[in-house]
Amino acid sequence: MDIRASKFVIAIVAAAVIVSGCETLDAYTRESKTSSATKGALIGAAAGAVVGLISGDDAVERRQRALIGAGIGALAGGSIGYYMDRQEAKLRAELEGTGVSVTRIGDNITLNMPGNVTFRTDSSDLSPAFFDVLNSVGKVLNEFDKTVVEVAGHTDSTGSEVHNQNLSERRAMAVGRYLQSQEVSAQRLITLGMGELRPVAGNGTAAERQANRRVEITMVPLTSG
Repeated sequence: MDIRASKFVIAIVAAAVIVSGCETLDAYTRESKTSSATKGALIGAAAGAVVGLISGDDAVERRQRALIGAGIGALAGGSIGYYMDRQEAKLRAELEGTGVSVTRIGDNITLNMPGNVTFRTDSSDLSPAFFDVLNSVGKVLNEFDKTVVEVAGHTDSTGSEVHNQNLSERRAMAVGRYLQSQEVSAQRLITLGMGELRPVAGNGTAAERQANRRVEITMVPLTSG
């Protein structure tokens, strides 16, 4: 079993645990949507798609060691949760009304950027509406620089698996490059594509496919152990 397949299995097993700690704020109404998060996690488990970190602990730990070595101090103890609380609140305020959801799982924060604000179908060129969103994200990332940032691209199932994998990688890299243009350190960024492997909806309707064409940005606190 390769690494990606292993993560698929782990995601299914972990879903029930993750659900209990997953709460999403509706970007339009500002209402807590725990039930929707639960539903989404269960759908994700069935499809191998659990919102949150994809690249794995080893990749994050390598980035953490590099950042600490570069002189960025690590968070410790109770300061971790407080730091991520402040960052979460700032992200919610900056992204309110954009259609981007902010999800907190433990001390990690994930932004789900759906297809209607990210890329046109079958394109890795950033949509004009996406610039303001990424400017806001970059602003917060620069204010809260004690995090490793994973950028994951996802597609719907239209087209071949190879094509979708390549497309998702290009989309993730496009977002990563734009964040760098906003002075987010490249050393903090991990970019990867998941192709069509982690849908959050079916692929039978245009709305479902749009939901699957998304970018997820996950922030992980910088810790030393």
